[in-house]
Amino acid sequence: MNGKKQRGRVLLVLMIVLAMMTTIACSGSESGGAAGDSSSGELTIYTALPDTEVPVYLNAFEAETGIKVNYIRLSAGEILTKLQVERNNPQASVWHGGPIDTFIAAANEDLLEPYTSTEVENVPEEYVDPTGHWSPFYVGALGFAVSRDWFEENGMEYPQSWDDLLKPEFQGEISMAHPGSSGTAYTVLSTILQLKGEEAGWEYLRAFNQNIRQYTKSGSAPAQNVALGEAAIGIVFAHDGLKPSAQGYPVEVTFPTDGTGYEVGGMALIKNGPASEVENAKRFIDWTMSKSGQELFEDSESFRLPVNKLAEPPAGAISIGELRVIEYDFDWAGENRTRLLEEFTAQVSDDSNLQ
Repeated sequence: MNGKKQRGRVLLVLMIVLAMMTTIACSGSESGGAAGDSSSGELTIYTALPDTEVPVYLNAFEAETGIKVNYIRLSAGEILTKLQVERNNPQASVWHGGPIDTFIAAANEDLLEPYTSTEVENVPEEYVDPTGHWSPFYVGALGFAVSRDWFEENGMEYPQSWDDLLKPEFQGEISMAHPGSSGTAYTVLSTILQLKGEEAGWEYLRAFNQNIRQYTKSGSAPAQNVALGEAAIGIVFAHDGLKPSAQGYPVEVTFPTDGTGYEVGGMALIKNGPASEVENAKRFIDWTMSKSGQELFEDSESFRLPVNKLAEPPAGAISIGELRVIEYDFDWAGENRTRLLEEFTAQVSDDSNLQ
């Protein structure tokens, strides 16, 4: 009898333990806390947008969805490098911001997971990736941020063309990011080569390098250099040049009349990112492309142009349609990125004077 009772107690304990394990497993699945579940309450992103701007979007997304977003700010080229290093164990789910040239390069290395948001129905076809590897959410043209004070003091006219930047009076007065780290600067590099052809383009860039004050890591930094009186000219996207002007700095923006390049700013799912964040990552992309998400460009004072046709552009933003833009070949720029950066290092400048 004692043996039977003992075996009975053991059986009862085993049944209770199994019941408890089943309950824990079910509750973990429902709460999103189980490993591999796609309903986590958090999201991790790598963003190429400025630190002063990003919180506007992320705070609004969190308020609307309850999803907490953790982010690391890097330039677009740095994000690509980070994804290459983390290929087998990505630490983020979304790449947020930067020209699509760099996204195309990443897609060619199988670093991105295709995803097509339903919001693409409100986006012009020329801004949509037919393969779905990246999603668009803003556009912006390259321009020259110029110091009104410097030009008044020196009695000079603002530059009106790319060739104007070669004037000896501008030696040491031009600020631009390095194309190896910055998506903005890579767009400059690609624009010059597409506009002038490679042979003449490399000749131009070697001459242009003589007037560079110092290469910055971030594409928006040259506009800040101009605002602080550290440079006479900054080569930036229009939205980055307009921001210090709106803040009261003596900065104005001009555009090369011989043609300029432009960016489509992108987002993408990072391939093999944290499984618990996949659905939140898709939701973030949908939200960022939505009318309400795009109209936050006004709140962030970024002057980015939305791609969603239903969204109102920020007051003071300059439309691409008002400018002479080249037929910028994004695919060529993305596919030739490694080669062109190697050529830039060999022919123009390495990153030894990177700021």
